[in-house]
Amino acid sequence: MKNKATPVISAVLLTIQFLCVFFLCGCSITEENGMKLRDLEFTLVSEDRLPEELKSLIEEQKSEEFKFTYTDNESLYICIGYGEQTTGGYSIAVNELYLTDNAIYVDTNLLGPSAKEKETPAVSYPYIVIKTELLDKSVVFD
Repeated sequence: MKNKATPVISAVLLTIQFLCVFFLCGCSITEENGMKLRDLEFTLVSEDRLPEELKSLIEEQKSEEFKFTYTDNESLYICIGYGEQTTGGYSIAVNELYLTDNAIYVDTNLLGPSAKEKETPAVSYPYIVIKTELLDKSVVFD
């Protein structure tokens, strides 16, 4: 005679296993960003102080939005460009630059020109180059 309780017990065990996996995965997702360890010190690098190779890379990409990093033997350069704009007068704010266990997080935003500058059409290519310490971490652009 077959035991009718066996399929029910199997279904209950499967449900419990599914819930355990679901909740454990949820925990790892919240841990992915990691805790902020510290803010990173940085300097903004003007075009005339950029390494020649980096200057060339920016020049090639400046008409479109870009986000990339560049390293030399001493520093990490975080480069963010906002593409072609129809007027000048834009600036870029660095909201955050910080280190976690697994990455460097950077958050910037483009600030628009004044009303006077909007009246004078002149194509511009706003970008920012952030120089910070050389760390073996990936960079996450927020």
